[in-house]
Amino acid sequence: MKTMDFTNQRILITGGSRGIGRATAIAFAEAGARVALNFHSDKQAATETIEAMPGLGHFAVRADISQPESVQQLVEAVVQEMGGLDVLVNNAGVFFPHPVDRSSYTEWQQAWEKTIGINLMGAANASYCAAQHMIKQGGGRIVNVSSRGAYRGEPEQPAYGASKAGLNALSQSLAQALAPHHIFVGAVAPGFVATDMAKPWLDGEQGEAIRQQSPTGRVAKPEEIAHGILFLASEESQFTTGCVLDINGASYLR
Repeated sequence: MKTMDFTNQRILITGGSRGIGRATAIAFAEAGARVALNFHSDKQAATETIEAMPGLGHFAVRADISQPESVQQLVEAVVQEMGGLDVLVNNAGVFFPHPVDRSSYTEWQQAWEKTIGINLMGAANASYCAAQHMIKQGGGRIVNVSSRGAYRGEPEQPAYGASKAGLNALSQSLAQALAPHHIFVGAVAPGFVATDMAKPWLDGEQGEAIRQQSPTGRVAKPEEIAHGILFLASEESQFTTGCVLDINGASYLR
């Protein structure tokens, strides 16, 4: 099989400083790409990720993905610095427990507003801004990081499941709308991944039960999700546009 080659490709990864974003940034850099990392607050993590990436020209940009103006400024800054944009990876996401039977109405509203604002609206706005440039330059790729929670339900954090279901629908709608412009769109839907966001659950009393959800007896490594993202961003994956790629170790099948 041909090795995926992203030499001279220009990549933007939202939420790119840790976890899946960090692994994806490193994988793209190893494949020859130049990578822009978006981060919100953890500048040190972004700097450490850039230092771990081979090649030159990588940089980090602070932006609040929940704010439309911030998203637009992020994309414009990256396009100006790189001279264009070939791949957008919408990875930024949040995960707040807010069970309907144990949350106040205020807590419920806050969780929904922030979760939808980042996980879905942020990705929609970043996709819109990136697509305008990709249309002008004659093509590109958008890859969204979804979740198996879009399908199996998230009873403790329903806004998360709803945001990811919306992200899947967004991916499919954009795949149909943008294919005539040679822009291809897909999503990866991981289960639990060994990241900082999942650490409280994996290290807690439910950790072993979570690992046993997969017949492999473990959760995914961030690098395994990154591999799927690079596949969907590759030239060879054009005809998978609109797909949602499950990467959950057979922990949830549909």
